[in-house]
Amino acid sequence: MKHVVGVADMKISSEPGDTVVTHALGSCLGIAAYDPAAHIGGILHVMMPTSTLNPNKAKTNPYMFVDTGIPAFFRELYTVGGVKRRLIIKVAGGANVHSANGDRFAIGKKNYVMLRKIFWKNGVLIEAEDVGGNCARTMYLELNNGKVRLSTAGTEREL
Repeated sequence: MKHVVGVADMKISSEPGDTVVTHALGSCLGIAAYDPAAHIGGILHVMMPTSTLNPNKAKTNPYMFVDTGIPAFFRELYTVGGVKRRLIIKVAGGANVHSANGDRFAIGKKNYVMLRKIFWKNGVLIEAEDVGGNCARTMYLELNNGKVRLSTAGTEREL
């Protein structure tokens, strides 16, 4: 089964044949997490760095913001049997997709900086990443083996 993660959303699965996918990672970040012992994994698709931009929205949808989405995503992973020390984390996105016009707000960069701060404070390491640049990405997590694939401008590769 294919689980599609929308913008400001997350999906977790423990079914070996499942694939979790998120599209259109421009300035947004996709965070894939996989526990190889429990065979549990998922993807979080966050779009803004901090919930201070809209605290009411963060209450109704914490997955919209990096600072509220990451803790909520990890709590869900732990609830279904994922273990922090076993999680393999891969990150993609954080692009400057408006480079022709200049990126005054630098949302992609701010998203990535916030993610790194949260991971650093919580002792979470990133195994692989593909961030920055100016191209949107699609991220796939295969639950049967934990592989993460990226599709960028028609080219697909393993992360």
